[in-house]
Amino acid sequence: MMFWDRVIIIFDQALRTVLAPAVSERAMPGDADSSLGLSAEDKRKAAALMRINHSGEVCAQALYQGQAMTARNREVQEALIAASQEEVDHLAWCEARLQELGGRKSVLNPVWYGASFALGVFSGLLGDRWNLAFLMETERQVEGHLKGHLSRLPTGDLRTRAIVEQMKLDEVSHAQTAYRYGAAELPMPVKLVMKLTSKMMTHTAYWV
Repeated sequence: MMFWDRVIIIFDQALRTVLAPAVSERAMPGDADSSLGLSAEDKRKAAALMRINHSGEVCAQALYQGQAMTARNREVQEALIAASQEEVDHLAWCEARLQELGGRKSVLNPVWYGASFALGVFSGLLGDRWNLAFLMETERQVEGHLKGHLSRLPTGDLRTRAIVEQMKLDEVSHAQTAYRYGAAELPMPVKLVMKLTSKMMTHTAYWV
C-alpha cells in the first residue's frame, strides 16, 4: 500500500472514531427499561462516568490503530485488529448509553485520540513484544478502572452496570491475548506514568 493511501485510511479512521456514530456487532448489554426509575442525579452521575468510558474507548481505538499500523508480525497485527473490533462495540455501547442518559461526549476526544495514536505508533516501532506490553498494561489498568466505576455507579442503574461488566470481561480477554502472543512486562516507572496520564484523562473527561 502506498504511503499516502495509508495516511488517507488513518485519517478516515480517526474521523469515524471521533465524529461518526459507532456501530456494534454485538447487542448492547442490559435492559433499556432499567433506566426508568433512575433519579436525575443518578442519571447525571452515570452519564459522567460513561463519558469517561467513551473517551477511554476513543483512546483504545487510536492505540490499536497505531499499534496495528506498526506491528511487524502479521499474526500480532491480526490479533490487534480483532481486539479493536470488540473495542468498537464498547465505543458504540458507551455512546448509546450516554444518549439514553441525556449525557454528552467529551469535547476533548480529538486530543485523546491523537495522543493515544502516537503512543500506539511508538510502541509498535519498539517491536512486537513491547507493542503487546503496552496493550497488556493498558488493558490491565482499564480493567481496574472499570471495577472502580462499578462501585461508583448507582445501584439501580442495571443497564450501565451490565455494559461496564461486559467491557471489563473483554478487557481481561485482550490482556490475556497480549500475554499469549509474548508481551513483555513494562518497567514500573512506565506503568506509573501510564497510570498518572490515565487519571488526568479520566478526571478531565468526567467534567469536560
